[in-house]
Amino acid sequence: MAAVSDRATDGEGGSGGRDPDSARSLGMAKMQEVYGFTVDPDDMEGPYAAVTVDHLFGTVWTRPALDLRDRRLMTIGVLAAMGLTPLIEIQFESALERDELTEEQVRETVLHLTHYIGWPLSTGLSGAAEKIIARRRKAQPS
Repeated sequence: MAAVSDRATDGEGGSGGRDPDSARSLGMAKMQEVYGFTVDPDDMEGPYAAVTVDHLFGTVWTRPALDLRDRRLMTIGVLAAMGLTPLIEIQFESALERDELTEEQVRETVLHLTHYIGWPLSTGLSGAAEKIIARRRKAQPS
């Protein structure tokens, strides 16, 4: 399992003295913004985490033409089309936590995507949305 970190580093041999504009630093900061956590590729075997942090989050998610909410909605659509309910739950949770989407907007996203991905896949999408909404409501103080 990946090591989770709240610090932003650029993955070049420890956390001190790193360039804050490096793909690693930008990627870890963006991943923290998008999900509320990050992974430190220096703590993981193989190149997968480094490419994810440096390229996907440090280069793609930081491009200015689309904002985070736009990118999240596209990601939800792709994940829904692929039937990847556990990853959809992460997206819905993060979107609600960061006030990018309201509960009503999450449910509207489900209804909209249902007509494009079909009912069999949308069952998991709807279940993910309702699971996250219920969990958040239960966690809220009375």
